[in-house]
Amino acid sequence: MGISSISEFMLGIWAPLMLIHFLMGSCWAQEVPASFIFGDSLVDAGNNNYIVTLSKANYVPNGIDFGQPTGRYTNGRTIVDIIGQELGLAEFTPPYLAPTTRGSVVLKGVNYASGGGGILNQTGKIFGGRINLDAQLDNFANTRQDILSSIGSAETMDLFSRAIFSVTIGSNDFINNYLTPLVSVPEQKLISPETFVDTLISRYRLQLTRLFNFGARKIIVTNVGPIGCIPYERDTNPTAGDECVAFPNEITEMYNLRLRSLVVEELSTTLVGSQFVYADAYNIVSDLIQNPAAYGFEVATSACCYLSGKYGGLIPCGPPSKLCGDRSKYIFWDPYHPSDAANVIMAKRLMDGDDADVFPINIRRLAAQPST
Repeated sequence: MGISSISEFMLGIWAPLMLIHFLMGSCWAQEVPASFIFGDSLVDAGNNNYIVTLSKANYVPNGIDFGQPTGRYTNGRTIVDIIGQELGLAEFTPPYLAPTTRGSVVLKGVNYASGGGGILNQTGKIFGGRINLDAQLDNFANTRQDILSSIGSAETMDLFSRAIFSVTIGSNDFINNYLTPLVSVPEQKLISPETFVDTLISRYRLQLTRLFNFGARKIIVTNVGPIGCIPYERDTNPTAGDECVAFPNEITEMYNLRLRSLVVEELSTTLVGSQFVYADAYNIVSDLIQNPAAYGFEVATSACCYLSGKYGGLIPCGPPSKLCGDRSKYIFWDPYHPSDAANVIMAKRLMDGDDADVFPINIRRLAAQPST
């Protein structure tokens, strides 16, 4: 065998081996090792079970399709539960306050979300206890210190650079703050919607920057959905008839425009090394409500778990509540929250959707991005 033939022979062996090595390395780089979750009741996995609060979901019929009530404000999984499954995480991300969320468990991620929580610290005060975003970040700081002590600085920063961080918050700042009946009327007269939105964005900027400074790099920021269309707003504003309530949606759209600019244009540029993704829940939920049949839904306006109100929006879901016949046909589980069926569609659109749903890249592509 001549030198040329030997070279070709060796190349024939080594080229496939190098390709396999490259692909294996790429798969390793794309693995999502952990999910750290911040937010409100849309993504709470049970933190409110451990605090004194009026906002709880650890009772039937919540969790009816999960197997038991867990503190999730839906019949089954939250949107981040489903996204975690799509990302290949073996287990649901546990709540920070659960006694078992300690030791090596936290290396796979932690859920800090709290029902009633908001961007502003006064948000949700009508519930008593709740963990607002500043406090959630304080809790993450504790977890971060535990991880640093466990695996050291270099490995911690590597873990955080590959992990997915998601923040789903802001709805309560409107529903249970600025738009709260009776409580907020004087505030609405003193503070314009524009000023209130400015306050939210200013506070959120500091909070997202703090999260980045802790080591988060792949950060999903979910906007506020069309809250004027939820059963609660429909029933508390009957003059809107069968239409979504206009003002809550108008102020939410104003906020979402500012949030998109903050995330996509400002923070993505100023926080070097960050990989921010803007998740447009408003667009997705609006599409579901406007075109329910296209997604297999039959009821787009009323709660599946209901007790009082034309749309079942006046009393939270609980033991006295009645249930709809087929939960998979309802977009809304209760006065405020989507059903498991709706969460599945939203999660899949955020995982694999185009830039109308999630910008500049979807979550699957974000997960595959090399860490920085």
